[in-house]
Amino acid sequence: MEYSDSLVRGTDGVELSTLLTELGSQTARLLGTIAATVVVRGIEYYDALDDLPAAPGLILLAPSIAGIEGAGFDELTMQASRLGFAAVAVKCKEADSARLAGISSANQVPLIRVADHVSWRHFEALLARAIGDREHGEQVQAEPGSELLFTLTNQLASFFGGSVVIEDLERRVIAYSSVPGQLIDRLRTQGILARRVPDYPFNDDEYRMLLRSESALKFPRIGDEEPRVACAIRAGSLPLGSIWAIDASGESPITAEQDEQIRAGAAVAAAQMMDALRIHKSRQRPREDRLRTLLEGTEIDGAELAELGISEERGGALCAFQVGNNVEHSSTAQLRSVVQRQLALHRPEVVTAERSGRVYALVEHEATSPIADLLLPILPLADRLVGPGVRIAAPGLAHRSAEVAPLKELADRLFDAVTDSSEARFLTVEEFRPQLIFARTSEFFAGEPELRAPGVERLIQDEPRVAEAVSAWLSCFGNIARTARMLDVHENTVRYRIRRANEHFGLSFTDVDAMLALWLQIRSTRPPQNPPQE
Repeated sequence: MEYSDSLVRGTDGVELSTLLTELGSQTARLLGTIAATVVVRGIEYYDALDDLPAAPGLILLAPSIAGIEGAGFDELTMQASRLGFAAVAVKCKEADSARLAGISSANQVPLIRVADHVSWRHFEALLARAIGDREHGEQVQAEPGSELLFTLTNQLASFFGGSVVIEDLERRVIAYSSVPGQLIDRLRTQGILARRVPDYPFNDDEYRMLLRSESALKFPRIGDEEPRVACAIRAGSLPLGSIWAIDASGESPITAEQDEQIRAGAAVAAAQMMDALRIHKSRQRPREDRLRTLLEGTEIDGAELAELGISEERGGALCAFQVGNNVEHSSTAQLRSVVQRQLALHRPEVVTAERSGRVYALVEHEATSPIADLLLPILPLADRLVGPGVRIAAPGLAHRSAEVAPLKELADRLFDAVTDSSEARFLTVEEFRPQLIFARTSEFFAGEPELRAPGVERLIQDEPRVAEAVSAWLSCFGNIARTARMLDVHENTVRYRIRRANEHFGLSFTDVDAMLALWLQIRSTRPPQNPPQE
């Protein structure tokens, strides 16, 4: 048996009569007089080539049933009743309704007649929402005013003649229309079922164009994707999401009335989304305040991890995020939103906070799941929504509340130790331990001037090329040939510069400890050099 993508299991379900009331008689109605008191918990597609599974509480969708007027359909409903299906959904002619109602009563299984103008995929999406939203609904839909967004999409769908969705900045579908007869395509159906816009080649370009535009845009038909009219949703200059309406009128340019309608809808949506955002922030504020206390390391009472729902035995993993160098500092708030929502999909206990232009997140450690598997998928999403170059630091675990602040400082040092030219984007202590050591060495020499060798300081100031040669020679373990290749000079030039450092600046290259000390001093004031590969 082939399961549909929107199969919903493990929910408390909804009574069939309530489900049909929500769908409306223009979408589906019950055939016969059998009581619709059974509880529906999911959806299953009928496949004539496979045996029916035992599936208590599922509605069997039968779009491909052949011979509905013959004995085969009677046998199908008998099997469905015996295996515990909640109902069987079919399409039929009006003339067959009475006979099918009789079959329903005889076999004791409810039959649902789906309206001809409702596609099976759209009907499946409506069922998935009605069944699944009670337990798995998106967070924004649980907020006051979310039903107004669904009403808004229905109003716009009635105007445009096609399916309408409202998306947040992460391209999650937070509201969609369900107007009978609306035009809908495969991409839109997939987005509604998955509650997220599917990736396709032109996706990123269209979103960039839309979020930069002050007016509504129309995107032409591409393959089997119908034309769309879209408008960004903003509160002032703050982007919140977008509205996308399939335009049943076809390829003609956007009209003034269409522009006016969708922009008015975007204004209404912005107000509702801002209200939901304020309520969500007010609920999150106490948790955010606790994380800020942990990050500061002051006035800690020791119970903060437990109050955040994080087991001290397992420990909390601190993660830090930093926007790219060419991205506006104001984008940090948007980065935090992306991090919070993405991590919450997998770790409901996550709490985030902003500090000094960086975002910090705390999640419970799972020994069986590497932290990189949780964090790395955020990078492409952040690139798309915030800007390129976001970096992540994973400094380690805290098993006590007082251990979070030192981890935050370590994350900051990781960001500061990695040069702008580095392409590294996921930073760990294991990967960047040398850079952390050299960064601390620089601080050490800066704070302890009496430990700096005067000859090294004069060398760096008076003859930087000689200092460069000494640093390269030491990094090549005293190999003259490798040093020459690194500096792109003759080997004799390297020998001359090393001898000059010894004779004119008093640098000793005979004692291992002295060589280590002078190299650390040079290295702490000069960028690293990578020896050539053999």
